[in-house]
Amino acid sequence: MFFRNLTLFRFPASVSFADIDERLRDTALKPVGPLELSSRGFIPPFGNAAEGDDVAYMHQIERSIWLAVGGEDRLLPSAVVNDQLQKKIAEFEARNGRKPGGKMRRQLKDELVTDLLPRAFVRPVRTDALVDLKHHVIAIDTSSKKSAEAVVSQVREALGSFPALPLNAEVATGTLLTGWLAGDALPAGLSLGEECELRDPGDSGAVVKLQGMELSGEEIETHLESGKQVTRLALRLDDHVSFVLGDDLVIRKFKLLDGAVEQLESSDRDDIRAELDARFALMAAEFDRLFAVLEPVLKLSKAG
Repeated sequence: MFFRNLTLFRFPASVSFADIDERLRDTALKPVGPLELSSRGFIPPFGNAAEGDDVAYMHQIERSIWLAVGGEDRLLPSAVVNDQLQKKIAEFEARNGRKPGGKMRRQLKDELVTDLLPRAFVRPVRTDALVDLKHHVIAIDTSSKKSAEAVVSQVREALGSFPALPLNAEVATGTLLTGWLAGDALPAGLSLGEECELRDPGDSGAVVKLQGMELSGEEIETHLESGKQVTRLALRLDDHVSFVLGDDLVIRKFKLLDGAVEQLESSDRDDIRAELDARFALMAAEFDRLFAVLEPVLKLSKAG
């Protein structure tokens, strides 16, 4: 397992995770009920790899904790509901000789949803999270702020209190990224990748996306001279990590490169659990390195 996106929240150093496994177990995922649209709760990070063992709801390596929030969503497409609702409305009109009013329409729809929900397909979902106890950050494998906040809410429910806040930079991140693209010195270890997104700050809000190309030259200069600001910029950390940093501080397209994954390939592991353990350890170590580089240059504020 390797995270693909990282939405970051900062939490105070005073937060205790001493008995977190027991607390996660108490808020474990329950099957979605017949009349529920969705259900959320914690699941064992190793999933089926831990079947038959004393299943743990967290996995810790040194100062990094791996959590996973699972879910079940009932699939009830609005097109299906609307189609069936029109049939019910037609039946009502034929039976009563008049169209149903707004209150009756809502009642018919509620009855329809109640009837359809138990027969709807259930889709499993999963979102992983890395709790970094060194930097006091939780990194959630999603680029959606809404999904990330939902995971933070689940942790808060489990711990009783979890005052985590979205990561906040004390510098204008877009201005910093624009400077890097324009030729300003990058922090040690970082280099430009081959992707960026620029936006016109004016009324037009025009967006330019460049991919698979060297981020220098006349085209880039023209966009920068016209006043466009960088909103996303591809970067590399040594030969270990590539990622796209956004002005919203979300890390997208997080990928471990050959310099990092060769450590996995050089080992011989037939046990899937041992393999997942090694992958998480590697990813946590590389995240630690990356955050240590980004924190001082972005002046990331700490939670109280």
